[in-house]
Amino acid sequence: MNVSTPARLSMRVVALGYLFMLLLVPIMVILWRTFERGIASFIEAISTPAAISALNLSLLIVAIVVPINVAFGVVTALALVRGRFPGRGLMQALVDLPFAVSPIVVGVSLILLWGVNGWFGALDSWGFQVIFGLPGMVLATIFVTLPFVVREVEPVLHEIGDEQEQAAATLGASKWQTFWRITLPAIRWGLTYGVVLTVARALGEFGAVIMVSSGFPGVSQTLTLLVHSRYIDDHNTYGAYCAATLLMGIALVTLLLMTLLDRKRSNA
Repeated sequence: MNVSTPARLSMRVVALGYLFMLLLVPIMVILWRTFERGIASFIEAISTPAAISALNLSLLIVAIVVPINVAFGVVTALALVRGRFPGRGLMQALVDLPFAVSPIVVGVSLILLWGVNGWFGALDSWGFQVIFGLPGMVLATIFVTLPFVVREVEPVLHEIGDEQEQAAATLGASKWQTFWRITLPAIRWGLTYGVVLTVARALGEFGAVIMVSSGFPGVSQTLTLLVHSRYIDDHNTYGAYCAATLLMGIALVTLLLMTLLDRKRSNA
């Protein structure tokens, strides 16, 4: 299909204008509001005990969620690609469920399961608090980030096939040796890309986490909840902009890492 030069230019202008209004303008407004008082005020706003605690909690959740999703994602991808079993289509649908379900629904479901009157509410009477604590926030984040590793590793497994794995098994290698020496090196870029996406999603999650968190500063408040608390509850607009800028900076680093990994994966 041949497209005229004016038509191509018009489409580019529309696309760039759309991105400019949707992404760049809000980002520029946030940055301007953040740094209009200077770098010192910004550093002071993100160095409060509440901000440091929120950052530490966000990173702690990421540190817990990523290894769990990596283990689950690799095993699930191998099962979906290499295995043939009843219910395989259902598993494919379940993996994509977090993309279709609202995070708010996820939070409500966790409350119904793990709350005081939920199916597993007896744990609370035993001193193990899930809802309004770190375990509930971790469960919510695990659910919303579940598909990323699976969906990044799965196409790589399809692409490499299983010829090398079969050859290794013929030569007497165990399944564990085959995985570590053949499969894992072959899927490393897809796995790494899935990890980066998981980190980005975990850091920015709000809807599911706010439902299962008490929101108390220094106790169960992540960076996204800190932005919400400062803007809505404390009416600290400047502090909310600073926290949002900190979160945006982490997201930007993640985006740059994704770009570098994508280039390396394309050249691999």
